Amino acid sequence: MSQQFLIRGGSIVDSTRDETRADVLVRDGLVVEVGPNLDSAGAQVLDASGCVVAPGLVDIQVHFREPGREDSETIETGSRAAALGGFTAVVCMPNTNPPLDDAAVVQSVLSRGRQVGLCDVRVAGCITKSRAGRELAPLGELYDIGVRIFTDDGDCVADANLMRRAFEYSSALHGAVIAQHAEDPDLVAGGHMHEGEWSAKLGIPGRPSEAEIVIVARDIALARRTNGRYHVLHLSTAGAADLVRIAKAEGLRVTAECTPQHMTLTDAACEGYDPVFKMNPPLRSEIDRDGVRRALIDGTIDAIATDHAPHAPETKEVPFEEAPPGMLGVETAFAVAHTELVATNILTMRQLVARMSFQPAAIAGFGNEHGRPVAPGERANLVVIDPLATWTVDASKVASKSRNTPWAGRELTGRVRHTLLNGVPTVINQETTK
Repeated sequence: MSQQFLIRGGSIVDSTRDETRADVLVRDGLVVEVGPNLDSAGAQVLDASGCVVAPGLVDIQVHFREPGREDSETIETGSRAAALGGFTAVVCMPNTNPPLDDAAVVQSVLSRGRQVGLCDVRVAGCITKSRAGRELAPLGELYDIGVRIFTDDGDCVADANLMRRAFEYSSALHGAVIAQHAEDPDLVAGGHMHEGEWSAKLGIPGRPSEAEIVIVARDIALARRTNGRYHVLHLSTAGAADLVRIAKAEGLRVTAECTPQHMTLTDAACEGYDPVFKMNPPLRSEIDRDGVRRALIDGTIDAIATDHAPHAPETKEVPFEEAPPGMLGVETAFAVAHTELVATNILTMRQLVARMSFQPAAIAGFGNEHGRPVAPGERANLVVIDPLATWTVDASKVASKSRNTPWAGRELTGRVRHTLLNGVPTVINQETTK
């Protein structure tokens, strides 16, 4: 039996248009008609009055912890949070247990994502076997089952020769990208927050900005040598942003992302020794925060990705230096970015949608399915956003299995009303449908 949904009363924002008032009729997974005052006969109506209708959001860096740390998050709970946040596709990082360096493990994650069915769960494969930094993982085998991003995220590939070989090998795989957690391990050894004025005040060993800058500089040089595709994960420093800007001007195949926290918070948030503000790379200085924001605004940084990193509550309820790094992100990312950038007239809604939908989709290699224009014949992966809705983040009510959100108690402007995956609502009126 045909499934039909009519998204009524919204304004479309996508890669081809900006704030165009139109209804959207969806049937059997596809957008079939776009225009004013469409006939709703036989269709379930989704109210979009006062809302923006956009291609579904795409997060190219999440940690759903399955397999291995299901006490912190599962594919089901992570997917639920992502759908509530407006995401129709996510890329899970490979620092699981076992790691995603094996086709069978990758297939199990993809299969579980399809079974849950709340968002399109993709994966990044490891660059090196067991993320140990000594031997390349079977990149070709993983590519053949759909992996397009390769990274040892959580750890940096420190061996320059091994990184060069990864670039050379991946260059033969159309659409493959090498992504890096850019922190020199020797420079950050023993560090727990940004090295600077606040780390000195608090007596906490630091992780200097130079740890990121030197790796990004090295990797850009390797990408130039090999003509490889290079993506900087969770870029956090003004210096690294400058390097990416120069590389792009040179025409190199270099992209970058930042997180909502790195463009918003600083190391001053660690003043109270609250481990919820601990992450790697760490929250940086105001100079770095402002440099990251400038790079996001001018297009040097292509995407906003959450680095959604849940941790079981008991693991964060320890002294700062003993706690694991990471913050929740998928359920709040759009609202944080909208509050900080659109509500303050720094970016337009269309520019934000670009950085959270069609640009990350292109980086990850699934721009044919996600981030597409809202137009007849296109796959109906869509989000409906109320830009005027205000709400306060309640850590006790997030969909994630964990509670380590840095935005608890923060009032945000802008909220997802509906999300559709392959033409079927996963969220209606801010509630998941299953």
